[in-house]
Amino acid sequence: MQIRTHAIRKAHENIDKTLKAAEAILSQFHLLRQAESKVLKGPHEDLESYLEAIAQLRKIIRYFGSNKSFKSSDGVLNHANSLLAKAQSKLEDEFKQLLASYSKAVEPDRLFDGLPNSLRPSADGDGSGKSPMPHGGHHDDDSEVAAYTLPVLIPSRVLPLLHDLAQQMVQAGHQQLLLQIYKETRSFVLEESLTKLGVEKLSKEDVQRMQWEVLEAKIGNWIHFMRIAVKLLFAGERQVCDQIFQGFDSLSDRCFAEVTVSSVSMLLSFGDAIARSKRSPEKLFVLLDMYEIMRELHTEIETIFKGKACLEIRDSAMGLTKRLAQTAQETFGDFEEAVEKDATKTAVQDGTVHPLTSYVINYVKFLFDYQATLKQLFLEFGNGDDSNSQLASVTMRIMQALQNNLDGKSKQYRDPALTHLFLMNNIHYMVRSVRRSEAKDLLGDDWVQRHRRIVQQHANLYKRTAWTKILQTSSAQGLTSSGGGSLEGGNSSGVSRGLLKERFKMFNMQFDELHQRQSQWTVPDTELRESLRLAVAEVLLPAYRSFLKRFGPLVENGKNPQKYIKYTAEDLERLLGELFEGKSMNEPRR
Repeated sequence: MQIRTHAIRKAHENIDKTLKAAEAILSQFHLLRQAESKVLKGPHEDLESYLEAIAQLRKIIRYFGSNKSFKSSDGVLNHANSLLAKAQSKLEDEFKQLLASYSKAVEPDRLFDGLPNSLRPSADGDGSGKSPMPHGGHHDDDSEVAAYTLPVLIPSRVLPLLHDLAQQMVQAGHQQLLLQIYKETRSFVLEESLTKLGVEKLSKEDVQRMQWEVLEAKIGNWIHFMRIAVKLLFAGERQVCDQIFQGFDSLSDRCFAEVTVSSVSMLLSFGDAIARSKRSPEKLFVLLDMYEIMRELHTEIETIFKGKACLEIRDSAMGLTKRLAQTAQETFGDFEEAVEKDATKTAVQDGTVHPLTSYVINYVKFLFDYQATLKQLFLEFGNGDDSNSQLASVTMRIMQALQNNLDGKSKQYRDPALTHLFLMNNIHYMVRSVRRSEAKDLLGDDWVQRHRRIVQQHANLYKRTAWTKILQTSSAQGLTSSGGGSLEGGNSSGVSRGLLKERFKMFNMQFDELHQRQSQWTVPDTELRESLRLAVAEVLLPAYRSFLKRFGPLVENGKNPQKYIKYTAEDLERLLGELFEGKSMNEPRR
């Protein structure tokens, strides 16, 4: 009886177990039908419910995979796996469609709205996105660093959906397909945004063929495009990437690198073409502008393009920065050499400031707008000396090269007086320009004082060379009669009237010649011109007054005195006031 009762209980237990197992299996079939219904509807209407169905399918597959005793488990597994594959495929399509429908190129105006006011294009653009840009990367206002507003590349409400879809694709092991879909969609849109902005694909050959004015404008635009691309487009793209692939850092980095590599290359290749193009002095400033923008964007590039996948992009950007710095330094060196060797035969006939002098001085003054950049450049890529002293040294060498060249040019004049006037004018222009600019702090007072002395030396040499001969004509020396009577004690009785007339005629002729020639010469600086006239008057007028007072009566008592005494001291003073005005030869006297 006891054995029988035990058997009955055991049988009941087995029946219970079987019923429970059957219920569990029936429950799984029920869940499978629910999941199948949701999968067939697709993810578009209710993504959350669709993702729940996929999770349920995975559980069902695990369940039947571990319950092989159920004789139909293989059939159920095949059906569930087929459904899961179909569900995954629909998810991938949904990801692709959702990403594509919300991925649109950003219009230039929307990008400009994200810029600080000072960097927005001027109002006279043509509205095409290729409107005039603020030129150069120069002197940004630090207070505006935070004033960039990232554009909305994909609406914030869509990003969580894309994230969930991407997560499913990763869990299904479809990373490569995910990467491909994301890259194809986003990289095309990013390139289109840049093209609308005005970015062009230009080769080194294209750059070499361009006229300088066209190229300069394109470089100004490129600097602006770089800032927009890095601070707005790439930064926005990184934000989107990080949100969609949150939790998958290495995949996020890979996707971002794949999406941006072509656009980055398009921008950097133009910079590289400029850095490798033929060097010329006028390119130095745009090279410094380009170097500045790359320096300004360095930290952001390192942050935005983080991770191993972006290493090549970071290296390319740093490579361009170094190449720009190197080319700028070499262009600097070329300029110094070009100044020294400038062989223009344009002699300035009137001894005024040579075009080379004003060009070099303007160049040096312009360099001082780039002091901080140049110092940074010397610091990073120089020879280890103090960047301040390196800049001073280079500036001094350029000034010395200019002086050496001017010395050579001054030898083209046949008249040594004009040689000294030319050097006086040009070195005075150098000194005056330095004193009025920041170059004074760098070159120092010693340089200014030394060159002021050189100006004075040339002024004195001009005066001596031009006026010594006429001063001898108006001196009493050598005025003796043929009988040898001398002029002692102011007595002029021993003077030969004929010799005296000759002396007056010679003075008149020499003065007319000096006046005619030196009225055509130019001293452009008003103060210097007046002081030089005064210096001449201070030596010529007292000598002439003395000569006239002493010997004038002897000639006045003879025939036709006006033929010999042509000028009064006052006439001479008035005529000296006409010197150095750059008159043409046939211009009448005042």
